[in-house]
Amino acid sequence: MQIRLKALLVHLLTATGAVLSMLAMLAAVEADWPRMFFWLIIALVVDGIDGPLARRYHVKENWALYDGVLMDLIIDFLTYVFIPAFALFVSGLLPGWTGWLAIIAITYGSILYFSDTRMKTQDNSFAGFPACWNMVVLVLFALKPAFWVSLAIVVILTFTMFTNLKFIHPVRTQRWRAVSLPMSVAWVGFSVWAIIVDFHPASWAIWGLVVTSLWLICAGILQQAIPPRGGRATS
Repeated sequence: MQIRLKALLVHLLTATGAVLSMLAMLAAVEADWPRMFFWLIIALVVDGIDGPLARRYHVKENWALYDGVLMDLIIDFLTYVFIPAFALFVSGLLPGWTGWLAIIAITYGSILYFSDTRMKTQDNSFAGFPACWNMVVLVLFALKPAFWVSLAIVVILTFTMFTNLKFIHPVRTQRWRAVSLPMSVAWVGFSVWAIIVDFHPASWAIWGLVVTSLWLICAGILQQAIPPRGGRATS
């Protein structure tokens, strides 16, 4: 297969995220949360594999007609931010003014973060929380904490988007990737499990989500606090 055709196919794979976001939105409108999260998880998996493929087949050079970065950002804003924020608001997990505060913080903060040219660090991690609200909201649906806990999580993570706290990219951050990549795969597995059991509180999937989520949130900050052997921590 010619390299240009492979590059085009990568773009077409990325573009499927738009269809997946529409399917997720339709499920959200019907308050079918398991189905909504299922489509968002599929979109997350596509987003996880199209980047390595794009770099492998050099899509910028071999099919420059489409801007894969722009395409990816548009889809990410829908699947990572817009739809999860809508679900959080409509579900009632954050009632009254707390829901309004959450969706304003999530959408306003995320659009600023997505357009920030300083969002990536030298080691391909993220400077600040990378607006992965699809993952956060899924965990909130699974745990169903008190509304003030959910609100505090939203406010704190929104604040960290505008700090230099590091958050790993499970695929591209090389340090501790032998742990981070399996953790991210496990997170997806626990998410699917939780969706299948309709977020039943007695399911072990809930604890799996907690453990893997804590690692994915804290690993980058730990890397800043623990310098690598023979050098300083990257930022």
